[in-house]
Amino acid sequence: MFTGIIEHVATLARVERRPRGARLAVELGPCAEGTRPGDSIALDGVCLTVTSIDRSVARFDVVSETLARTTMGSRRAGDALNCERALRAGQPLGGHFVQGHVDGVGHVLSKRKVGEGALLVVECGRELAAGMVEKGSVAVDGVSLTLVEVGSDRLSIALVPFTLSHTGLGRKRPGGACNLETDVLGKYVRKLLEGMAGPRGLTRAFLEEHGLR
Repeated sequence: MFTGIIEHVATLARVERRPRGARLAVELGPCAEGTRPGDSIALDGVCLTVTSIDRSVARFDVVSETLARTTMGSRRAGDALNCERALRAGQPLGGHFVQGHVDGVGHVLSKRKVGEGALLVVECGRELAAGMVEKGSVAVDGVSLTLVEVGSDRLSIALVPFTLSHTGLGRKRPGGACNLETDVLGKYVRKLLEGMAGPRGLTRAFLEEHGLR
């Protein structure tokens, strides 16, 4: 579990392509402190497991499914990656609950300067947009953000100067891809309501099972 509060912008040092995935070598910087093999780290919002670590360089094995469904498949050596170590008991929850399970890839439609910050508009598709609400939470490349507006197939988010300078979102340009994860609480509420609304949804099934219908 993560919070969407980025600790460091890491650097992808090397990509080793393999028949069923890839191995990434990532320069973690200060995030390497205390990190051990088996630990979970979110890179651009993708939860990955440390397979080995040598000083500040950690290696991660990425399966083909992850490469195909996230931006990891297009990453190259030298790319910047938002880095967050897994939340530990007793640590403050500064953002929102982020699983590191990417729901889909969005594409930046526009980035407009607003004061010292910026407004980012991202195309996300209808399915993902249906799971978001205005002023709700979303993780974009692992960064916990508040939704300004949600359209039928797009979203907008406001980026404050600190976010622009301390995460990879400051480098985003129109056309750029980004990993999106919708609010985990919203996912479960939506699933529950969809089940209740069906012809044999949760409510009817529950009543029949207990002889109340």
